[in-house]
Amino acid sequence: MKNFKALHYQKTPLLIGNVWDVASTRIATKANFKAIGTSSAAIASMLGYQDGEVMDFSELLYIVQRISVNTKLPLSVDLESGYSRNPLVITEHIRQLAAVGVVGINLEDSIVKEERQLLNAVEFAETVTAIKKQLKKEGIDIFLNIRTDTFLLGVSNPLKATQQRIQLYEKAGADGIFVPCIETAADISTIVKTTNLPINVMCMPNLPDFKTLQQLGVQRISMGNFVFEKNYAFFGEMLEQINQQQSFNVLIKK
Repeated sequence: MKNFKALHYQKTPLLIGNVWDVASTRIATKANFKAIGTSSAAIASMLGYQDGEVMDFSELLYIVQRISVNTKLPLSVDLESGYSRNPLVITEHIRQLAAVGVVGINLEDSIVKEERQLLNAVEFAETVTAIKKQLKKEGIDIFLNIRTDTFLLGVSNPLKATQQRIQLYEKAGADGIFVPCIETAADISTIVKTTNLPINVMCMPNLPDFKTLQQLGVQRISMGNFVFEKNYAFFGEMLEQINQQQSFNVLIKK
């Protein structure tokens, strides 16, 4: 985990290659990424589930294990909100992931109950504290990237809400903070200055380019499920062309 953590403090932001199966993992590995991370939404979609802990943890563990044995890159796993509300159960899930080679975990402060909703910030921070304490007790060294969904859910005054949650999560033992759906340079700059922890942002339509993100102090950049969605949109277009043209020209011609 030390090498993975160090990647969050280099001069340029750590660009995570987000993967969902062995094929995508092998491609990301050949593309010279320094680390890869699973996308929970992509894995859920691949298996025919909605995102939001609908699949069993055992299914996620199997996919992660197959990914892990097919790469030497540091691997972080999107554990959503832990597949439990019990910190001891969440810790057990993390223990099993660490056993198959995972060095980082994304843990989010929202759950899906018909619709996605934020968990109580204080209670979630207490959960993080309990997890961190138990991991330390068991000698499990893993990077806890704590995700807050304030911008994703469009809460009232998301900037202030995010700052408040970051302060709680930093005290709880987070190693990094992930703020999906934040986009503007002004908001990103403010969030970066809120904490000494590395800030992780995600692909969004209006997200600044990587050089600007570096200047703003961002230290980790994720793709989410955008590559997965784009990949299968292209797959659909190819199948439509094959059907319309009644030939395989789209596959054969360069």
